[in-house]
Amino acid sequence: MPKFMDIHRGMEGLTAEQLNAAHQADLAIESQEGVHFEHAWADPDSGDVFCLSDAPSADAVQRVHERAGHKADEIHPVPLSL
Repeated sequence: MPKFMDIHRGMEGLTAEQLNAAHQADLAIESQEGVHFEHAWADPDSGDVFCLSDAPSADAVQRVHERAGHKADEIHPVPLSL
C-alpha cells in the first residue's frame, strides 16, 4: 500500500496531549477509509504537524483528517524510503 506524509500548519503551541488526541481521533476512524496512520510528529513552535500513513490514496488520508476535525494542508506521496 502507498505511503503518504501529510502536513498540518498553524498549530502553534500544540501540546503532547493535544497531538495524542488528534492522532487518536484519526485512529478511531482510519479503517473506514482503508488508511493506517503510523506516526505523528509536531513542532509546537512552528505549528507544523506531520503524519505518516499507509493509504490507498491521498484523498483517503484527507477524508480521515477532515472527519477527525483537522484537515491536512499538504499531502505528499512517499514512493521511496529506506
